[in-house]
Amino acid sequence: MMTLINTFLADKGIYMLTLLLLSLGVAGVIVCNNYMKKLICMNVMQVAVIFFFLCLGQKSPGTIPVAMDTVVKASDYINPLPHGLMLTAIVVSLGTTGVGLSLLLRIREKYGTIEEDDLIRREEMMTRIEKNGGKRE
Repeated sequence: MMTLINTFLADKGIYMLTLLLLSLGVAGVIVCNNYMKKLICMNVMQVAVIFFFLCLGQKSPGTIPVAMDTVVKASDYINPLPHGLMLTAIVVSLGTTGVGLSLLLRIREKYGTIEEDDLIRREEMMTRIEKNGGKRE
């Protein structure tokens, strides 16, 4: 039984780690009320997806895709396309994180908080005030 578990983890363990990271990110986005924590959880999800694609791009007897005299068959090289795409994904991830942080700063400046519950309560209060013609209840 232990040999079976060890074999499974050796073959598929990295995918279980990726699934765990993705699940933690999704759960964090759903559960957390703080927008900064939600942004961090979104980054964890992005890392999980990048990690998954990088794992798919690897193969055991493969070598880096640089022409060598000892390697003559194309099947002996790993595919460089997933790695190049994930470099692009990392740059996009940094850009979206920067935009998200700047939006969080603007929200904090305007409303004084980045807690979702406080912002929803404030929005409901403003809607009620507008319905009453500018008068507070």
